[in-house]
Amino acid sequence: MVEYRIDRRSGVATYVQIVQQTKQALRLGLLEPGDRLPTAREVVEATAINPNTVLKAYRELEREGLVEARRGLGTFVRRSLGSAPADSPLRAELDAWAARAGAAGLERDDVAALFTSVLDAHFADSKGDA
Repeated sequence: MVEYRIDRRSGVATYVQIVQQTKQALRLGLLEPGDRLPTAREVVEATAINPNTVLKAYRELEREGLVEARRGLGTFVRRSLGSAPADSPLRAELDAWAARAGAAGLERDDVAALFTSVLDAHFADSKGDA
């Protein structure tokens, strides 16, 4: 099950953070079709956010066809995204790279900017195809 982490200083709306984290879990294979998302109550207890915010995020995911609400049962994953499993060798390489960047004195935002610029250069003319 996914555990949401809310960054109140990010400037990103809370419901958007939930949507993004759910999509990331789907891309990494941490959530698969048939898995149940945490209930709104569980998310509220873990993050201290408004229940309506959780419901708004889940409605957005449902609108996108990624999850479905089943009355009285919860919200379940309908389909996955991408094909980058969490145990991919590429993840280990990226983890090592991030560790080197941190050791070199780069801060999180510096690493994110650098990584984004590389992504933009490699994927500028496509929607995920290199």
